Amino acid sequence: MKKNVFKKAFAVAMSVMMVGAFMTGCGSKSGSDENVLVIGGSGPLTGDYSTYGISVKQGAELAVKEINEAGGVNGTEFKLVFEDDMADPTSAASAYATMADNGMQVGLGATTSGACLTAVAEAEKDGILVVTPSASQVECAAPENVFRICFTDPLQGAYAAQVIKEKNIGTKVAVIYDKSNDYSAGIQKAFVDKAAEINLEVVTNQAFTNQSNTDFSVQLQAVKNSGADLVFLPIYAQEAAYILTQAQKLGINIQFMGGDGLDGVIEKAGEANVSALEDVLLLTPFFAKDDSDFVKAYRDEYGTTPDQFAADSYDAVYAIKAAMEKSGAVPTDSDFNEKMIAAMTEIEVEGVTGTMTWDKSGEPDKTAYIVQIKDGKYVEFN
Repeated sequence: MKKNVFKKAFAVAMSVMMVGAFMTGCGSKSGSDENVLVIGGSGPLTGDYSTYGISVKQGAELAVKEINEAGGVNGTEFKLVFEDDMADPTSAASAYATMADNGMQVGLGATTSGACLTAVAEAEKDGILVVTPSASQVECAAPENVFRICFTDPLQGAYAAQVIKEKNIGTKVAVIYDKSNDYSAGIQKAFVDKAAEINLEVVTNQAFTNQSNTDFSVQLQAVKNSGADLVFLPIYAQEAAYILTQAQKLGINIQFMGGDGLDGVIEKAGEANVSALEDVLLLTPFFAKDDSDFVKAYRDEYGTTPDQFAADSYDAVYAIKAAMEKSGAVPTDSDFNEKMIAAMTEIEVEGVTGTMTWDKSGEPDKTAYIVQIKDGKYVEFN
């Protein structure tokens, strides 16, 4: 068995226990602690990308609440600990250590890919199961103990190109992407490669970085000059909101399409700019339907409509539940980690983002939706 995460705090704990033993005569865990599974996760709860981290946290919280209200699993209740990593790998390492010290036994990794690479590297050393809701970079699910809920970057890029071609959404495509961001660059590369394979013309690739991500006048002018009839945006919601509102002001009235990172663009653009988002397309494993029990419960709990990051996180917790049920494992088992990891390839989860199974690669087998923004709301695109 690989080392347990509790060993990260062992040296400090031992010194405290040696003193405490003389004072209390007891150093063992309480019985209630033994019946709790601690699930740890991190994400940006502050800053430009906080919408993603908050959604992941809230989706997981709701699932934990429901599971506990239904009696838990195998006599075990769930507990969520969630840290702000500001979408930064260094902060993610610190967040992981904090969660480990707080008793984390199963992880959600980190919300964004760069931060998640740091988190899963630590989790691999500790041998604990990680079910990442939203880290889409391929390498995030490379360790044998890591499984993914969302789609990978290459899959999104290739699928987007295929959809554009098959549904004749555009014939001359411009791409605007963040070359300083692994998520964006990964999707862009896969999109361009697939477009070449299927004879979908890419007329211009326009890059920006995290140092130049508010003014897109140069990129948009290049798009305008290229004769593109569609702009593909493999980027996050904040930058997409800037691009779409600036494009409207420049009179660029063509089709825009993005991946799952665009989820949240309505909130980022704001009510005053909602007209700039009209007809925008995006790929997502989820969109909120008013008659969904999950959507109703999320609205009741948080007063807002869940996005796909919340839905992915909700499904991640239910996948952990399914693995416990399949394996019969409880946190006090000496081989708890091994049982949980093995069970992930044996379960089927009927989640709010689709029915999912996993193989040893850690990748989910499920389908995607294409949604369109109409009057400030998502509708399914056919």
